[in-house]
Amino acid sequence: MQELDRAQILAEALPYIRRFRGKTFVIKYGGHAMGSPELAEAFAQDIVLLDLVGINPVVVHGGGPQITQLIDKLGLKSTFVRGMRVTDAPTMEAAEMVLQRINKDLVQSISRQGGRAVGLSGKDADMIAARKMQMVISDNGRKSKIDIGLVGDVVEVNVDILRTLDGAGFIPVIAPTGFDREGQTYNINADVAAGKIAGALKAEKLILLSDVEGVKGKDAQLIPTLDFAQAKKLIARNVIQEGMIPKVECCIDAIREGVAKTHILDGRVRHAVLLETFTDSGVGTEVTPVDEKVTELNGRRRNVRR
Repeated sequence: MQELDRAQILAEALPYIRRFRGKTFVIKYGGHAMGSPELAEAFAQDIVLLDLVGINPVVVHGGGPQITQLIDKLGLKSTFVRGMRVTDAPTMEAAEMVLQRINKDLVQSISRQGGRAVGLSGKDADMIAARKMQMVISDNGRKSKIDIGLVGDVVEVNVDILRTLDGAGFIPVIAPTGFDREGQTYNINADVAAGKIAGALKAEKLILLSDVEGVKGKDAQLIPTLDFAQAKKLIARNVIQEGMIPKVECCIDAIREGVAKTHILDGRVRHAVLLETFTDSGVGTEVTPVDEKVTELNGRRRNVRR
């Protein structure tokens, strides 16, 4: 890369640094990026850079593939309904073990890059109050309830601890578990937890890292911008399915709860968070309330993303 090209990249980033300084980004980290040392290092660098330029990152991590590996070793069975893991008591215990290990590893990775991170779960400081999720599915127009075990819906997010950590210059790293009034622990989908935390913080951005480019249409092509009406149609027609459903739904919920922008990015791309935040074109899919004015940008038709 020529020196002029490097300078151009820095100049392109400047207005976004100015715009987002002092804002809060909630970033869900998971999928393939967690299984690759190179991608994990790049993600930690992204988080530290956001922090250094004055953006307040809050990280929520998953652990699905690692939980599945441990469950398989223990001779348990992994079952999913609409992207949610059916969670009995042994599965819940295994999930907490894995999430705790991932949490500490991620904190350490961020620390190695020069950041000051603190590991938490949703049970710390009464952060995430939850209740048992009531899963309702529709089959040929008939609705039925399915018991998916100790999977939680988020009832309330107490952000006091997050604001305290932010004020002291720390980066929160959160494992997605919660509890109810009786003290029962629940496994919470990491995308859902990230969306609810973003909503409670009225974050500027919710960024979800995925194992695909973003949301794809019937033709398997990336949808750069997805509005609410289009999302509902694609879910109903089974174009958006399985693990992408909770991602899209939590983006919609987050915007309704006050988050300014939501994005689903390909976590397999090095520095995907920086590319979305500091470049004109962005990457992945942005979920928006309505189909805004479309513009020609870098050879692709997409909404004005900022």
